[in-house]
Amino acid sequence: MTTTFIKSSETLEQCPTDGRPEYAFIGRSNVGKSSLINMLTNNAKLSKVSSKPGKTKLINHFLADETWYLVDLPGYGFAKQSKTEREKFGKMISRYIAQREELTLLFVLLDIRLEPQKIDLEFIQKLGEEGVPFALVFTKADKISASAQLANVERYKKNLLETWEELPQIFVTSAEKKIGGEEIRNYIKHINEQLS
Repeated sequence: MTTTFIKSSETLEQCPTDGRPEYAFIGRSNVGKSSLINMLTNNAKLSKVSSKPGKTKLINHFLADETWYLVDLPGYGFAKQSKTEREKFGKMISRYIAQREELTLLFVLLDIRLEPQKIDLEFIQKLGEEGVPFALVFTKADKISASAQLANVERYKKNLLETWEELPQIFVTSAEKKIGGEEIRNYIKHINEQLS
């Protein structure tokens, strides 16, 4: 998969206008988004990995295989930002998700080690209310045993089924162990084939 950085945008209006399908990645800060993007693209330097949460502050577009955009979005739920900054990011993310016509699918990243978090569940609920197509990506699978992974994913499913009739597509990944990247790439390829 060849990937080229195209641009960083502060607003929706600055985003590329060529109409290519966009697959965006979002999650709480420190969920392992940059590491996942680097694994997906086989490019360790593509997205800046940081131990400091909240590194991504713009909407970053990368052109993948000359045909679609991989979009790296700022995370939600930063603890260390001022209220004004949080609101600014919140608005930017909300506008992109709700109004960006090219957005084909949003990958919502969740830390597999944690039980369902209120902030994630609320975010997922909002996507449902706004009719935004999304998939769930559990990260950091190498950090816990296979049985714990299964139990935590099941807990999420059970929680979601309280309000959802149908579950979204779910992926379990580990950037460290290179797990799940191929499944996500194939899923994107499959959707793109249906679009063309």
